[in-house]
Amino acid sequence: MKSETKDASLKRLARIEGQVRGVSKMIAEDRYCIDVVRQVQAIKAALSGLERVVLDDHLGTCVEHALASDNLDDRREKVEELVAILGGRKK
Repeated sequence: MKSETKDASLKRLARIEGQVRGVSKMIAEDRYCIDVVRQVQAIKAALSGLERVVLDDHLGTCVEHALASDNLDDRREKVEELVAILGGRKK
């Protein structure tokens, strides 16, 4: 992972962690359900954004390196990983 991606990802995770703590507090305070759901949706959106950043980095580093190499097994493995993760299957 590139250092700038790592730094950005850690910042995003810290923000998400704060959001999750906030939802926990909302539930403990018996806040209005729809307000809680909205915050959960915001967390899901933030996680999706993090996923995109990490996946983009992976494509630009690990996958690009594998596709440029002469190692057919490594290339095949990276493509299979992508198909599995994008298709929602576990490898």
